[in-house]
This record gives sequence, C-alpha cells and structure tokens, in this order.
Amino acid sequence: MQIEVLFTVAEAAHSDRAGATAVVVDVIRASTTMVQALESGATGIYPAASNDDAARLLQAVGREGALLAGERQGLPIEGYDLGNSPTDFTPEAVSGKRIVFNTTNGTRTLLAAEGAERIFVCALTNLAAVVAAIEEAERVLVLCAGRNDRFALDDALCAGLLVQRLVDATAAEVDLGDGARAARELAVATPPTEALLASTASGRQLVDIGLGADLATCAALDRSEVVPQMKERVVRRAHDQEA
Repeated sequence: MQIEVLFTVAEAAHSDRAGATAVVVDVIRASTTMVQALESGATGIYPAASNDDAARLLQAVGREGALLAGERQGLPIEGYDLGNSPTDFTPEAVSGKRIVFNTTNGTRTLLAAEGAERIFVCALTNLAAVVAAIEEAERVLVLCAGRNDRFALDDALCAGLLVQRLVDATAAEVDLGDGARAARELAVATPPTEALLASTASGRQLVDIGLGADLATCAALDRSEVVPQMKERVVRRAHDQEA
C-alpha cells in the first residue's frame, strides 16, 4: 500500500489522482458535518465550489426536498437554510433531504479529488469506519482541506491518525510518502482532543465567532460508522453508492 498526505487544496488540485483511493479530510467542520448529515438521514450531499455553483446545483436537483447549507469564513451564508454546524444537521432538519453544500475549504477539496478511482470523506468522528473501508486499497491519497489554502493542524492530525491505523490494519507492505510520514509523527505526539482542536487556528476562529460548541462534536473520535463516498459529484453513504 502506498500512502501520501497532501495538506492544502492547491496540493490536491495538482496531485496525481488517477487510480487512487482519495480520502478528503476537513475536521473543522465540513467532513464532520457531512458524516452527521448522512447519519441523520440526508439522501445526498451535492458539494459546491461557490455561491453561483450552489445556485446552479440547487436548480438542477430541484428546490423541493432540497436544502442549501454552507458557510463562508465559518459563518452561515445569508439566505441559506443551514450553516456548517454539525449539530444543526438533525434528523428533524435533514432526513430525506438533498443538501447542496457550499463551504470555504471542504467542498472545494472534494471537487479537487475528482479523477480518483474512489473518493471518501473522513473526520475524527468516523475514522475507524473509513479505515475499514479502505484498508485493502493499493494507493491511498489523503487530501486535507487546510484553512484558506494553508496548512491546518486539525486536518493533518486526522490524516496522521488515518495513516497510523492503516499501517496497523494492513498486512501489506506500506510505502509512506513524506507527507504521510510527517502526519503520522504528528499523530503519535498529539492526542485529538477538544482542547487541541480549540487551540488550532480554525478552532480559535470558531470560538471567536461564537461557534466553539461545535468542537466537541468534531473531536468525538470514532463516534460514527457512516462512511461518506462521492460518486458523480454526489456524496452518499458508501453502501448506498454500491447498491
């Protein structure tokens, strides 16, 4: 198994994705929110790269039975139904709904992963489930969303935990790229706690805008068995994509 970790959207966009199993990580908060939305019964998530892109997607999927969700710089977008707080994606709010999702970093990274053989979404909350889904892959490319096209500690930590667990889970020989080695070392030294997330740049921003309560959900390690997978630009539960 070959494993590489890239730390920003720009790196993801310029990566060789052909034949790879891509794993997109945006712990604070898009990955966590997508896991929560699907766990709460959303039927599909349609990632958008911009407000205009979201408007086009909403028109394509139809407004009835659909929700617009997303954020810019952490805050809900004016006129949208939901922001990007995972706790807002309750069964009452999203069950049976299609969600057009537009975020600063996470959805752009998902779209940058297009061209990979398989594309999954990983957060701390579903880490074990993602490992189980990809442990037999020959080549894994972990794409961190980062923060405003820069390195994000929270995403790198999650990526490192994913690398470590894949190394532990697979019986195959593992070849780690430099990014994967660095992320793994970070994970060995740094526990993924709520306090750690709150100390990161993304975490501090959430606290500053009054959304720090989201960090407890983002830090809930292995809480969910949901594995989001994107096919044809729609994110659904992996087993639903295979049905």
